[in-house]
Amino acid sequence: MDISEAVEAKFRALQARLDEATLRLWAAAEARSLGRGGVSLVAKAIGISRTTIYAGLAELEAAGGATRDMTAKRIRAPGGGRKRLTELDAKVLEHLDALVEPTSRGDPMSALRWTCKSTTRLAEELNRLGHRVSQRTICDLLTQTGYSLQSVRKTREGAQHPDRDAQFHYIADKVAQYQRQRQPVISVDTKKKELIGDFKNAGREWQPKGQPEQARVHDFIDDELGKVAPYGVYDVTANEGWVSVGINHDTAEFAVQSIRRWWLEMGRPLYPKARRLLVTADCGGSNGYRVRLWRVQLQRLADELGFAVQVCHFPPGTSKWNKIEHRLFCHITNNWRGRPLLTRQVVVNLIGSVSTAEGLKVRAELDENMYDAGIKVSDAELAAVAIERDEFHGEWNYRIKPRTSRRKT
Repeated sequence: MDISEAVEAKFRALQARLDEATLRLWAAAEARSLGRGGVSLVAKAIGISRTTIYAGLAELEAAGGATRDMTAKRIRAPGGGRKRLTELDAKVLEHLDALVEPTSRGDPMSALRWTCKSTTRLAEELNRLGHRVSQRTICDLLTQTGYSLQSVRKTREGAQHPDRDAQFHYIADKVAQYQRQRQPVISVDTKKKELIGDFKNAGREWQPKGQPEQARVHDFIDDELGKVAPYGVYDVTANEGWVSVGINHDTAEFAVQSIRRWWLEMGRPLYPKARRLLVTADCGGSNGYRVRLWRVQLQRLADELGFAVQVCHFPPGTSKWNKIEHRLFCHITNNWRGRPLLTRQVVVNLIGSVSTAEGLKVRAELDENMYDAGIKVSDAELAAVAIERDEFHGEWNYRIKPRTSRRKT
């Protein structure tokens, strides 16, 4: 039970025996015992105003709290006391509701239709309509009528491919099949490009009090340092990741080179008896299923490896289900929170230091190669790719077989 619940429990136990004055003094005593923030906490827990609690605190401070004869039987005349605003002004809730939701309950041409509906603006508009209310009163009324401050939630995914779920199951079956046969399975993608330099990075980090990390006011790209494009390769079975930090264009050539480096540095030692490789990827970007250069570069990789490379793409608009997103990239982002990425080496070091309680291990290296953008692949080059498409959505699921015999590795 937290503090708020404890205060509420005390109030319920004493409520029948508390008159107006003793309630005010009890609430003030509870708030004072809680220290900073106690007034707000008690007010919220038992549903009385902060003004009442402050009045009680003033009474407690005056003459040690001896402000009245506690044996008196009556506090005020029956029916005395200030009436609730909703009793005095029956239309205030109706007009407030119309201002908050003008399109469904009020006038679509309301003054607040296209403005920020802050409590201050709502109070101003209600006063203009003849209701005498304050900003604090608006807060109370909104709470009473079931409103709360809320941000927009991303839930609508737009049009979904009819075979979206079927493709998810297809990928899951392929992954399980490869894992049973102890063959490598990787998830690949490019992380968001990052500015290099003393730029502000989202998040907070512990620093000496009053000494925050300093960063530039404007995020104009540094002509010398530029950006980096981290391309990740996540080993689904081993829970290991490889990230190539590119300094040039994010192209299909760069993507396949990153897979190649993962295999040479991490994959081959783990899977010395590998006879095929499964790659799960998004449907767009440098590793998109429509990118010709992606298939041409995978053909070169298959020729070098001497075994087939199977590729399964996630349907459009479903990249967040790709394993690398929530098993690798999220931990990278969390690890460099609040730290400016001053140099390329800082990025490499931060990525390489990522680890989790589940045993994730990550290696990162800088890729200083230059990759040309806009490379055109001719029909003849594409036709030379030894591709076999699966019966189920062959545009998403295919394997590229080597055109040469397996080399010794």
